[in-house]
Amino acid sequence: MYVLGYDVGSSSIKASLLDTGTGDIVASASSPDKELDILAIKPGWAEQHPETWWEHLKNATARMLSRVHVNTRDIRAVGISYQMHGLVVVDKNHRVLRPSIIWCDSRAVETGERAFEDIGKETCLRHFLNSPGNFTASKLKWVKENEPEIYSRIHKAMLPGDYIAMKMSGEIKTTPSGLSEGIMWDFVKEGPADIVLDYYGISKEIISDPVPTFSMQGEMTSDAASELGLHPGTVISYRAGDQPNNALSLNVLNPGEVAATAGTSGVVYGVTDKARYDPRSRVNTFVHVNYAPETPRYGVLLCINGTGILNSWLRHNVMGESSYEEMNDLASQAEPGATGLFILPYGNGAERTLENRDIGAVFTGLKFNTHNRSHYLRAAQEGIVFAMRYGLDITRTMGVEVNKVRAGHANMFLSPLFREVFAAVTESTVELYNTDGSQGAARGAGIGAGIFRNPSDAFAGLKTAEVIEPRSELIERYRDIYQQWRSCLERYIHKI
Repeated sequence: MYVLGYDVGSSSIKASLLDTGTGDIVASASSPDKELDILAIKPGWAEQHPETWWEHLKNATARMLSRVHVNTRDIRAVGISYQMHGLVVVDKNHRVLRPSIIWCDSRAVETGERAFEDIGKETCLRHFLNSPGNFTASKLKWVKENEPEIYSRIHKAMLPGDYIAMKMSGEIKTTPSGLSEGIMWDFVKEGPADIVLDYYGISKEIISDPVPTFSMQGEMTSDAASELGLHPGTVISYRAGDQPNNALSLNVLNPGEVAATAGTSGVVYGVTDKARYDPRSRVNTFVHVNYAPETPRYGVLLCINGTGILNSWLRHNVMGESSYEEMNDLASQAEPGATGLFILPYGNGAERTLENRDIGAVFTGLKFNTHNRSHYLRAAQEGIVFAMRYGLDITRTMGVEVNKVRAGHANMFLSPLFREVFAAVTESTVELYNTDGSQGAARGAGIGAGIFRNPSDAFAGLKTAEVIEPRSELIERYRDIYQQWRSCLERYIHKI
C-alpha cells in the first residue's frame, strides 16, 4: 500500500511515493528541471499561473511513476503541501480569473496596514494573533479595489493547495490552518474571521468552507485521474501550507519542538500550546496541522524572504553558473565575518521581521582591494543566518525557546558552511533528516486516511542524516560579528 505526497512550491513541484509498510520513499520526482518563473510586472509584485503548477504536477507524477512499478490502485491517499499566503480566484466553472498573487508579493502591504489601524491593533492581535498584513485576505481586498471586474466574477478565493485539491476532486475546501495563514481565522471564536471579511467588504460566500487538516477531503475524479495517471476515487486526505507541513515532515508536532527550512525563503517554525503574538506582528502565529480545541497547537513562524534566492542570484549573476557545491567550497575559503563585508539579504519583497519594509538587499563594507568572490559568497550565507537570528530574537520574547532545530538535508542546509554558521549563531544543535515537503505530505495523507494507526507510525522511515553541534569557539566569534551585522541593519533602517 502506498500514499502520495505533493509539494507545490514557487520554485518547483515535487511528488513522492511512500510505502506505508516500511515508511520508505520508493520514488520521487520534480518538475521543472529549472526553477519556475515568477512574474514581476511591477516592482514588489510576484505572480504565477496556477495552470502552470498543474502542468508541472502532472509532469512530476509521470516522472515518479516511471521510476517504480506499482499498481496505481494501491496508491490509497494523496496529501498536498503548498506555498503559503497565495491567492487563487476562480469563477463558477472553476476557471482561474487571474494569475495567483503569491507569498512574496508586496502589493497589499498598505491595505493590511490600514486594516490594522482601522480595526484596531489590540482587536487584530487578540482575534487573529497577527496584523492583516500582506496576507491572503489583504491580497483579495486589493483585487476588489483595483480589479473590480475580475472581483465581480469570483466564485471562490482559495490558497494554492486548495486549487490543486480542486483540480483533483472538483471540490473547493480549505482548512483552519489555511484560513489562519490568510488571516481569515478568528482564534477567539474558533471560526472564520468575520471581523476582517466585514471590514474588507468581502462576501463570506467567496471563502471556502474549512475541513480538518487530516480528513477525507475529496476523491480523485475520473478526469483528474486520467490526467495524472492515477486511479479514480483515490482520496485527498491532507493539505497544509509548506511551513506547517515542513514541521510535520520532521515530526515537529509538540510544544518546544522547532523546525527550520532554507529554500527560496528561510523559516524557523516553533510549536507552542499558547496563543501568543508579537505586538508588532514581525513574526506570525498560525494554527498548526495538529491543532484541536482540546489540545491547541500553534506554529510561531519566522520568515526571511531572501534566503536561497540570494544564493541563486549570486550563482546566475556573479558566479557564471558555478555549481552550488563549488560556491560552498569557495565561500569556506573566506574567514568568518568575510573581512568586514556584510550582506543584508532583504531583496525579495516586503519583510515581516522589518515590519513589512521592502528595503532591498544591501552590500556594505565592500573594499575593492580586499574582497573577492569568496567573501561575497560567505557574506551571503552569513547574512542569511544573521537575518534568521534577528527574527529568532523576536520569537524568544514570545516564549519560544530554540535549543535544538530539525531541518531537512536540503537547500541551504546542504552547505556545510551554512549549517555550521547556523548552529553557532543560533547557539543550537541542528538535526538534519532525509526528508522534504513532498514526503511530509505523503505521511500526512496516511494519517488523514487512517492508514497509520497513530501519527508516530507515520514517521517509522524518518532517519537522521547528520547532527551539528555548535562549536564553542565559533559561538564566541560570531557573537561579535552578528552584533556588527545587526548594527549595519539598524543604521540602514533608520536612514530610509
